[in-house]
Amino acid sequence: MSNDTIYIERFQNRDENALSKLYDKYSGAIYGVILRMCRNEEAAQEILQETFMKAWDKSHLYDASKGKFYTWLYRIARNTTLNFLRKDEKLIQTEDLSVYKDEGEEEGETSYVELKGALAKLDAHHQKALKLLYFNGLTHREAHEEMGVPLGTFKSYVRQAILKLRDVYTKELLILICILELLI
Repeated sequence: MSNDTIYIERFQNRDENALSKLYDKYSGAIYGVILRMCRNEEAAQEILQETFMKAWDKSHLYDASKGKFYTWLYRIARNTTLNFLRKDEKLIQTEDLSVYKDEGEEEGETSYVELKGALAKLDAHHQKALKLLYFNGLTHREAHEEMGVPLGTFKSYVRQAILKLRDVYTKELLILICILELLI
C-alpha cells in the first residue's frame, strides 16, 4: 500500500494530519492549474482553499477505482474555478460599507503577460519541466518519465528554472517561487 493510499484512507476518515500531508503534496500542482485558469493570484489562493475544503467535505465520494486522487482534486479545482469565472460582477467591500465594482483586474492580466514573457525566456527543457509540473499538474515522478530524464535531472531542471525566473521576475513571483521551492 503506497503512502498516498494510506493518507487518502485516513483523509476519508477525517484525519486532519492526512489532509495536511495531501495538501502539501498536491496544492502546488493544483494552484498552478487554478492560477493558469483565473490569472489572479489572490483569487487562485482563495479557490485553492475552497477546493481543499470541498474535497474535505466530499472525501467520502472519492473512489480510487475510478481514477487518481490528483484527477479527482483537479476536477474539483477546475469546477470551482469555472464557477468563480462565471460570476458576472466581482464586488469588493470598502470601509464605508458601500459596494463597488472591482476595477483591479487589469493588474492581474499585466502580471500574467509578464509571467508568460518570463517563461518564454527560459530554455526549452526548463519550460517543459515547469509546464508538466505546474500547468499540467503532473507529479515529479510522472513529469520526469514524460520528459525521459532521471528524476534528479528533472528536479534540477525545475530548480534552475525557478532560479532563472527569480532573476527575471522577482517581485511579482516571490510568493509563487516560495510555493514552488517548498515542493522541490
